[in-house]
Amino acid sequence: MILPAHDYQRTHIVIPEKLPEALDGVANGLVGWFKRRPKYTKLLLDEAHRISEKSDKLQNYTTRQLREILDKMQAQFRRTKKGYEQALPEALSALAEAAHRTTGLRPYSVQIAGAMALYKGYLAEMATGEGKSLTACLPAVLAAWTGRPCHIVTVNDYLAERDTEEMQTFYNLCGVTAGCVTSLMQPKERRDNYEKGVVYTTSKELVADFLRDRLIIGSLHQPSRRMIRTMLFPGRREIEGLVMRGLDTAIVDEADSVLIDEAVTPLIISRSQENKPLANVCRIAHEISANLIYHIDYHTDIKYKEINFTKEGFQKIENLADNLPGIWRSPSRREELITQALTGREFYHLDEQYVIQDGKIIIVDEFTGRLMPNRSWRQGLHQAVEAKEGLELTNPTETLARLSFQQFFRLFRKLSGMTGTASEASGEFWQIYGLSVLKIPTNRPCIRKLYPDQIFAGAELKWRAIVKEIIDKHKTGQPVLVGTRNVNASEILAKMLSAEGFEYNLLNAVHHKEEADIVRVAGEEAKITIATNMAGRGTDIKLSSKVAKAGGLHVIATERHESGRIDRQLFGRSARQGDPGSAQAFMSVEDELIQRFIPKVLRKSLSKAIEKNRPGVRQLAGKTVIMAQYAAQHLAYKQRKSVMLMDTWLEEALSFSGTGSLSI
Repeated sequence: MILPAHDYQRTHIVIPEKLPEALDGVANGLVGWFKRRPKYTKLLLDEAHRISEKSDKLQNYTTRQLREILDKMQAQFRRTKKGYEQALPEALSALAEAAHRTTGLRPYSVQIAGAMALYKGYLAEMATGEGKSLTACLPAVLAAWTGRPCHIVTVNDYLAERDTEEMQTFYNLCGVTAGCVTSLMQPKERRDNYEKGVVYTTSKELVADFLRDRLIIGSLHQPSRRMIRTMLFPGRREIEGLVMRGLDTAIVDEADSVLIDEAVTPLIISRSQENKPLANVCRIAHEISANLIYHIDYHTDIKYKEINFTKEGFQKIENLADNLPGIWRSPSRREELITQALTGREFYHLDEQYVIQDGKIIIVDEFTGRLMPNRSWRQGLHQAVEAKEGLELTNPTETLARLSFQQFFRLFRKLSGMTGTASEASGEFWQIYGLSVLKIPTNRPCIRKLYPDQIFAGAELKWRAIVKEIIDKHKTGQPVLVGTRNVNASEILAKMLSAEGFEYNLLNAVHHKEEADIVRVAGEEAKITIATNMAGRGTDIKLSSKVAKAGGLHVIATERHESGRIDRQLFGRSARQGDPGSAQAFMSVEDELIQRFIPKVLRKSLSKAIEKNRPGVRQLAGKTVIMAQYAAQHLAYKQRKSVMLMDTWLEEALSFSGTGSLSI
């Protein structure tokens, strides 16, 4: 039986306010700056030290006595009477002791400070290896005690399953149920897990389930309408097909990846729609595009990934399509089709943007290096890439519902997050999500050695230098983790090491099944690990005492990324929790970041300076990278904002948001 309150919670959401603009935006930015001032972090740390001391005193309590305290706190949070949050220090001290008894891990003061930041709706910047998984459990229990849904959003299914299993005994002691929702689960299993007090899942699964529920319930998203419908038609059960029990509290792990990197494109629910004529059209477009010559018939804008036809190109397309029927008689439509064919040829490459498995195109997430099965590019691009590869063309899809990640996470009553790299995007976190970034200090000082970047005029010289660096470190017994941008780069390096007779572990979108095991042993003596950006986020790399004496884990970045955050994420794999470690980046003028975002004239000047080894070349290269990353991030921000504005435009055009509820 579903109580009225539970029924109300299933579809209740917070209606996001419009983003502040002009002077309001400036004033809002100042508020965000004030909220993330260092003074507040110090206040949290002071309070966390007192809670930690209080928790130590509970060690002499029996488990029964501790459970009585936890039950008392649970009742207090469940009633949510005025002033109940004054019990927060006592509740956290009891939870810290419960964590120690069930997991063997006693939260450090910095972890308690992080937990308080999450509970208060902040984004906690905590360095890699500082125990974010345990930190998230503490505010999750507090949220679950209120009886409202609490979702912990992770970056992949593996981490969702792992954290659910590892923290289960802790949740049980606290009187809270925990479950996880992963991509392979069927609706009934999803529904059972969403009923738990704390639910671990990924952003893609959460948004997709939310959209599917909205499609099922249709215009009955308002509880009052459902109640009237039930009274008029007692036998109808519209709510039975829903899997979620509502949105209330979300704690986002690796928040920069989920809320920034993945937010470039919206999540779309679609269905396949048979269209045999389209398959023929896409093949013809591919054949016509093969006759067009780069620099004569068309040019490419690598920065914006656009195709621009010349006069000769327009004329050649017209001549080639002259005898074709139907759709090809429309100049704008045929140019659109051939543009997609050229876009697939020029900007989408095998083992970079996608891989082929079982005769199907599988998209690779450019930020994580992970496969994204059952995802497709829109507007005929997917079919254009299939035609390029000579594969059987899949049916196009019809959009049923869409929602940006920015808009979705603004629907929660209480949103918080944590990551090791948030400072660079602190302004965007505040402006879009209302999240202030608080930097939580490390439990132990970080002693990572950062070596100066190495810059080369060509890619071949860079790869030779990387191989030499790996071999040199390998001889000392120091383990090496090499981060590559895509599958193709990881395979190139793997072949070069094989040619030198060295063994290695390879982790990319093609070789990914043993991800956790590969990353777990990456810190062993003289171990060589090659990984794309996935790099096993969330998995500890532990060092032996012998490895620590050799200098710890050495991380090599084979190129700089569009965001400095991704570089910091990779470097953060070494020197965790006070361990020794080192990191260094290798670059060339031929790297995608430089080629895409630095003008040709400046690229030539940099190449000459490198070849002639002019004084100050390293400083020039550093400034060039900063310039390129700034341009890349500015472009990505504009793309993310346009995605969210499209959602807003659709809502207004279809009268979605004016009634106080979001309708899909």
